[in-house]
Amino acid sequence: MNALEYAEKAGDLFVLPDSVTKIKQLIDDGSASINEVAEVINYDPAVAAQILKIANSALYKFPTVITTVSKAIQVIGTDSVYDLVLAYGISHAFKDMNEGEIDFSVFWELGVSCGLLAKYIAQETSAKNPDKMFVCGLLHNIGELAVLQIEPDTAAKCSSFTAQNCPVTLQTEHLGVTYAEISAELLKLWGIPSEIYGPIAHQHASLHEAQSHEEKVLQLAANLALNNVYGEIYGRLDNIEPEQYEELNLDEEALEAGLDFTNMQLISTLAIFSPSTFSIY
Repeated sequence: MNALEYAEKAGDLFVLPDSVTKIKQLIDDGSASINEVAEVINYDPAVAAQILKIANSALYKFPTVITTVSKAIQVIGTDSVYDLVLAYGISHAFKDMNEGEIDFSVFWELGVSCGLLAKYIAQETSAKNPDKMFVCGLLHNIGELAVLQIEPDTAAKCSSFTAQNCPVTLQTEHLGVTYAEISAELLKLWGIPSEIYGPIAHQHASLHEAQSHEEKVLQLAANLALNNVYGEIYGRLDNIEPEQYEELNLDEEALEAGLDFTNMQLISTLAIFSPSTFSIY
């Protein structure tokens, strides 16, 4: 199967929550006021609670507590709320999956780590929308969940990577496509903006020469996150060419600072976005 065929099969298995679809449609319309968006979000207490958690989390560090969705939209911005609602909805779509052949806690640790690193790098390099880069990082590998549901034995083979055989090598060998390509096609089917699925599709520096600042950010963040989560296999800067960060006017010290930031924020952010923790926090 090609990436689109995997995505179409996954699209039959996983659907966005109705409330998230309604919120997406309203914001996509472009003419809705802050109060109208807040009213729709408030119809779903779970989504509203997540938006307030995010607004009051270390992702933003606002000096006062935000207690209403409308205030959250005012301080975060409609675009960022849009991105974060999508991120919550997409992660929630996979909440009932059986773990099967992978460790879900590690899967979401990788996604959250990549999201935090992408946001950090975006901020350090004055990217236009760091929150959107967080969402790109969070969702960069959801294609793995599609393959896990459709072909669990193949997913198991792809997860057996080593220092010599990296994940993208195994995915290409066993699937003929990468999780990144499947992720992008699934997001496209769900109507997610190209600003999110585009960088995800081109996240592998070994396969794609970055064509935009956002692609450069995600390529670097994805490699850093893989090294960080799988520290027993990779060193912190393995699989990263110096030009990847030098083109962004970063040095190794900046990368270390980004990793330190990510590890400090990981647990609290994971509690918001990991489906396995929805019923706990």
